[in-house]
Amino acid sequence: MTKFVKKNEVKNDWYEIDASNAVVGRLASIIAMILRGKNKPTFTPHMDNGDFVVVKNIEKIKFTGRKFQDKKYYKHTGYPGGIKATTPEKLYDKKPGETLKLAVKRMLPGGPLAKKQLTKLKIYKGSEHPHSVQNPTVIELSKLNSKNIARN
Repeated sequence: MTKFVKKNEVKNDWYEIDASNAVVGRLASIIAMILRGKNKPTFTPHMDNGDFVVVKNIEKIKFTGRKFQDKKYYKHTGYPGGIKATTPEKLYDKKPGETLKLAVKRMLPGGPLAKKQLTKLKIYKGSEHPHSVQNPTVIELSKLNSKNIARN
């Protein structure tokens, strides 16, 4: 019989990831997995039992190929003919962490649960962040392989 985790049994951990020289898509898939809680043996699809993720050095993140100039992000204003497009290059000038946040958001399932899980993502420019009090576990991307991502 499958045991489902109850709300009062959920324990949230904190993880810290350095985004220096990390590829956006690969980093986003690791972050989305941790935010959902899929790295835990107690994963429950309908519960928010994921962990907090702090990403630092967002200004050093990389795109592969020519995606930084050529990729398009679309949004619609709600009015006829109101489709707007922007590139990661333009978006990066305004909000450096928004490209990673959009990538993670699109890897999470839609709905209210995904919005709640996305609030656990903290993105900072530079190596300093205000969450050192939580004593986050550092995840080194260079030492990860696909079979053992952020296991406790």
